[in-house]
Amino acid sequence: MSHSLFSPFKLRSVEFTNRIGVSPMCQYSSEDGFAADWHLVHLGSRAQGGAGLVILEAAAVVPEGRISVGDLGLWKDEHIPALARIVAFLHSQGARAGIQLAHAGRKGSMAIPFAGERLLLPAEGGWQPVAPSAVAFAPNYAVPKALHPSAIAGVIETFAQAARRALEAGFDLVEIHAAHGYLLHQFLSPLANRRTDVYGGSFRNRTRLLLEVVDAVRAVWPAYLPLFVRISATDWAEDGWTVDESVELARLLREQGVDLVDVSSGGQVPNAQIPVGPGFQVGFSGRIRREANIPTAAVGLITTPAQADAVVAEGNADLVLLGREMLRDPNWPLHAAAELDELVPWPNQYLRAAPHHSPARSAVKRPESAD
Repeated sequence: MSHSLFSPFKLRSVEFTNRIGVSPMCQYSSEDGFAADWHLVHLGSRAQGGAGLVILEAAAVVPEGRISVGDLGLWKDEHIPALARIVAFLHSQGARAGIQLAHAGRKGSMAIPFAGERLLLPAEGGWQPVAPSAVAFAPNYAVPKALHPSAIAGVIETFAQAARRALEAGFDLVEIHAAHGYLLHQFLSPLANRRTDVYGGSFRNRTRLLLEVVDAVRAVWPAYLPLFVRISATDWAEDGWTVDESVELARLLREQGVDLVDVSSGGQVPNAQIPVGPGFQVGFSGRIRREANIPTAAVGLITTPAQADAVVAEGNADLVLLGREMLRDPNWPLHAAAELDELVPWPNQYLRAAPHHSPARSAVKRPESAD
């Protein structure tokens, strides 16, 4: 029996062996932005477990774009070798490799979450966060400095340079993080963006920075490789960013060379009323996919193989990205295949534990330029 969840999927030159991806999840385990052994083992085990796509966590495009001092980074060339090592291993297990490019904006300069949600002191390496407007996320966060118009061009360039480094590290795709209340989402939402210049006010102005970042990244990211953008479909708050705006934004993103919209929600304000439940964001992904005519990824409390398969089969997403479920079970895709009676490859080293009919896994090579 063939299930949609285990069908191949292609974007530009990149083919995914199935529709299951590992959602980018911050590990807060870096020093000076460098990927460590933790990242190799954490991410590599999910590739061994059968995910068709593994997206690395938010990588800050500048040091002051980090959420915490433990964030992954891609702001200097020295970060490339450790990331390239991870990419090579993901490829060896048949997975495609992506990385999320991010700037925390007003949600930056915080302590590593394991130490509790608090602002970093200057003596601890804290910094002055920036944002569209001088509006703090919450009382225990810093009041950010509003970005001067002259500094915005610099922000755009940092995303482009991070994408260049991602290409050098061998990634198959990059995802621009414009969700969860971080800098690009802050510009999108009236709840954080109080500007009166060309980057604030109207829908066109509030989306301007994200579209300029997309253009800058697409200019350095090869035409044969896909580009994702993660958005929060709604702020779940009065007078905030809306689903209707997300549909319109997705149309613009498609026109500017974005291949897939990764549809999440929330994160802009701490008091949002979110009706959390199984698949609570899937409807947003489906609507954007249908109305904007662009591939989407669905995330959010998707936990069972049947549920994930239905998301794809019913046309609500092209990819299903799993977060917490992948933390609980790195082999979720292999277990899902067994539950759905699908034939999928297992790592050679694990074949003795595989269903008797499972083939061995062979390495996947990265596509080359058509030029």
